[in-house]
Amino acid sequence: MATPKPSRTPAEIEDIILRKIFLVSLVDSMENDSRVVYLEMTAAEIMSEGKELKLSRDLMERVVIDRLSGSFTAAEPPFQYLVNSYRRAYEEGKKIASMKDKNVRSEMELVVKQAKKLAVSYCRIHLGNPDMFPNHDTIKSSVSPLLPLIFAEVGGNLDGFGGSSSGVSSPPGFLEEFFRDADYDSIEPVLKQLYEDLRGSVLKVSALGNFQQPLRALLLLVNYPVGAKALVSHPWWIPKSVYLNGRVMEMTSILGPFFHVSALPDHAIFKSEPDIGQQCFSEASTRRPADLLSSFTTIKTVMNNLYDGLAEVLMCLLKNTNTRENVMEYLAEVINKNSSRGHLQVDPLSCASSGMFVNLSAVMLRLCEPFLDANLTKRDKIDPKYVFYNNRLELSGLTALHASSEEVSQLFDGDNAKVDISTSTGDEENRMIQSQETSSSSSSASEPSLQNIKPVNKSSEKAKYTFICECFFMTARVLNLGLLKAFSDFKHLVQDISRCEDALSSFKAMQEQAPSPQLQQDISRLEKEIELYSQEKLCYEAQILRDGGILQRALSYYRLMVVWLVGLVGGFKMPLPLSCPKEFACMPEHFVEDTMELLIFASRIPRALDGVMLDDFMNFIIMFMASPEYIRNPYLRAKMVEVLNCWMPRRSGSKATETLFEGHQLSLEYLVKNLLKLYVDIEFTGSHTQFYDKFNIRHNIAELLEYLWQVPSHRNVWRKIAKDEEKGVYLNFLNFLVNDSIYLLDESLNKILELKELEAEMSNTVEWERRPAQERQERTRLFHSQENIIRIDMKLANEDVSMLAFTSEQIIAPFLLPEMVERVASMLNYFLLQLVGPQRKSLSLKDPEKYEFRPKLLLKQIVTIYVNLAKGDKDNIFPAAISRDGRSYNEQLFGAASDVLRKIGEDARIIQEFVELGTKAKVAAVEARDAEAALGDIPDEFLDPIQYTLMKDPVILPSSRVVVDRPVIQRHLLSDSTDPFNRSHLTADMLIPDVELKAKIEEFVKSQELRRRGERLSMQNAKDTIQTTDTTATLID
Repeated sequence: MATPKPSRTPAEIEDIILRKIFLVSLVDSMENDSRVVYLEMTAAEIMSEGKELKLSRDLMERVVIDRLSGSFTAAEPPFQYLVNSYRRAYEEGKKIASMKDKNVRSEMELVVKQAKKLAVSYCRIHLGNPDMFPNHDTIKSSVSPLLPLIFAEVGGNLDGFGGSSSGVSSPPGFLEEFFRDADYDSIEPVLKQLYEDLRGSVLKVSALGNFQQPLRALLLLVNYPVGAKALVSHPWWIPKSVYLNGRVMEMTSILGPFFHVSALPDHAIFKSEPDIGQQCFSEASTRRPADLLSSFTTIKTVMNNLYDGLAEVLMCLLKNTNTRENVMEYLAEVINKNSSRGHLQVDPLSCASSGMFVNLSAVMLRLCEPFLDANLTKRDKIDPKYVFYNNRLELSGLTALHASSEEVSQLFDGDNAKVDISTSTGDEENRMIQSQETSSSSSSASEPSLQNIKPVNKSSEKAKYTFICECFFMTARVLNLGLLKAFSDFKHLVQDISRCEDALSSFKAMQEQAPSPQLQQDISRLEKEIELYSQEKLCYEAQILRDGGILQRALSYYRLMVVWLVGLVGGFKMPLPLSCPKEFACMPEHFVEDTMELLIFASRIPRALDGVMLDDFMNFIIMFMASPEYIRNPYLRAKMVEVLNCWMPRRSGSKATETLFEGHQLSLEYLVKNLLKLYVDIEFTGSHTQFYDKFNIRHNIAELLEYLWQVPSHRNVWRKIAKDEEKGVYLNFLNFLVNDSIYLLDESLNKILELKELEAEMSNTVEWERRPAQERQERTRLFHSQENIIRIDMKLANEDVSMLAFTSEQIIAPFLLPEMVERVASMLNYFLLQLVGPQRKSLSLKDPEKYEFRPKLLLKQIVTIYVNLAKGDKDNIFPAAISRDGRSYNEQLFGAASDVLRKIGEDARIIQEFVELGTKAKVAAVEARDAEAALGDIPDEFLDPIQYTLMKDPVILPSSRVVVDRPVIQRHLLSDSTDPFNRSHLTADMLIPDVELKAKIEEFVKSQELRRRGERLSMQNAKDTIQTTDTTATLID
């Protein structure tokens, strides 16, 4: 019978396990494993102490120190040795689990646990003091040796770190133990190095580079309390420097390079790799659509991974009350140092990149999600006083909605900045932040409420605000400097491409006519520019336009913005209070401007508005677009019209927007009225370009009004306004409509004559070729410029005339008012003269449609207006007004126009009515001449000093004391509310009737009529006398 194998004692088992873990031996037994180190000196010391040469828990740390301190050239370097010791301890622990003896198993588990703890502890010591133990590793790395383990833990490879991570792995539980139980002071240098390494790893990385692995590593670290504390305590968390600006903040702060990762173009100095434009979108026109779509999808996916990761990092820090304030300080510093990104021209060397701020926009929108619920239940947590009294964001230099800079300064300098935060608010917000993501740091369970946070800045005791409040206003600033600025950059990029393509087309045309090396160089240069611009455009499209998520989040945020702003004026109800509340008046103007810009941008992207609740935006626009007492900037109110223009059903192609116009209560009551009011207000914007700006703005208003006229409910409101406001806003609207029509058509027709001269020059090939090349280029440029001007002006003129035509069918009275009728008649006569007068042939063009010039349609509309007004003219004043126009009226024009109308197939009834009107005007002209002759010489004091016509209702101007005829001055005041003789302010209600002069004029007219009647009687008596004499003479004869 075989002798049973003698069982080992616990001490022997412990010795074996520890020798396997630490690869050391106290006995020179000629181990086959070259990694095992014989600790000869240690063994001698132990023997001298009378102890057994066996490893034990008591000897463990001594043995490890001697192993690390010894010079064993063939052995593993310290860090690798300690990590592998932990790994071997883990493996031994798995074997111990199968031991049958519970007591021995329990003892050995404690041994393994202590071995792991020791390995981790000395890892920390070694990384904190790398020179403490000799290191024979020939491959020196500038990055922390811990980094490959972290990367292995979070997945991915080690690209960009000078080597491969193949074979590198982190022992299970090692990193958790390394960071979880670490003493902050000892671990802080290690973490400091790690954060610097992670920052460096993404410093020049684009969206297609390896940023995800460092980002996951960053998230892993901040989930540990020591990691979070070390990050916000790092000197580069918020770099301190006298030269600190937005770009320095982006490139040197720990988080900055992570936020810099982007698909958007950046300045060449800061260009990231790989070059996305070159790699994904070079020669895009030759690429398959599927390839482009694949690139778009890839970029959208990786960017959303970045957004989610960065949001998770910030949320992790925000949930920890020890680091929350530091996050808010960091965000505020980034915003404040980049405030100049809001300028028209941005210096790329002093401001952070668009990529960083678009990324930050996406992350801030994610932080806002808990209070962007459908009912916006948290909006009462947003305190408007934050704008004036917060000590974090620099908001004092921003333009306010209505308040002057002095009024805003008074509020900013106020001392009533104390804001209380109740305990319940703090608890509620803590719960909200905690619930934003499921994973939370180990310290988050016992966090105090928000109000107990001690701000980093001791001076910040001035005012405290809820997290929701701060997050709301910070997001507003970030979006203004980020996402909205990117929209603007994209728009300018598209314009640059368009300009380059136009120039390229012109150069190619010139090259065909007169080839030259310089032209060929210009063509090549433009083609390269267009290629680069196109790549940049597609990068913007990939990261922003194709990402419905960021647009949807932004729309949800700005819905909260408009609902909150409206709350400052008492909610969604009209009319608005007479005086604008101070808090609303002092809000930054960009809050509203950014809202409108986003709506315009999103409206032009297919399906971007699907599912978005637009009613609140519609209410806001209707309430404020015609309220200069609330929003001072007329261009901002005009932008609201641009939004509505995008939403017109024929343009948006959406049924959802149709209900906004046709089934929306505020829209049905106020939309037409406010559009008409804005049409008038926009005449005077205060800008040096106001004369030209008004045409573009009125173009948008005209398109909307034309659409609304076709909706019966809106048309009825329109007619009511015309009746109620006949002498008010509607008369002003009509006056500016007439003014614009005259100017635009006159300008267009004159430019057509100039264009024809240029055409004639260019068509004379022999003469043209003799001219110098530079002169030909200049004349060609002028030709194309004139073409564009004619096209734009004619389009606008067509709109205005069309509106006059369709409104005059049902609204006639305002046209026939004394101050209006002659102006309208003069306009119609002038247009008629141009279209059928002697010089009409000089306006013929080869391709009139190209220039939006449709003379036949224009003539029909002009005649329609004539006929409409004649129908409603009960007092027969219109024919007289037509005939009084000394500039353009000619009785023959009515006949000429009738002939043209018959040729182009106009309705015979309209032609007949038009001819009858011409006859009436001819009769009125004869009567007017007779009346003028009857008056004889009119005293100068009876003549209007502006028109030199006999006054019928003289009035005195209060400041200049000049006497003028009321209709004449009222016509002037429709366009200009000043005294024409001294430019002082003047309104119609300030006019003083000159009763005495009026009586004299009436007396003069009567006396002249009596004199004329007496003369006629005398002449008649003389004739009768002559006839009687003749008869008598005949009888005598």
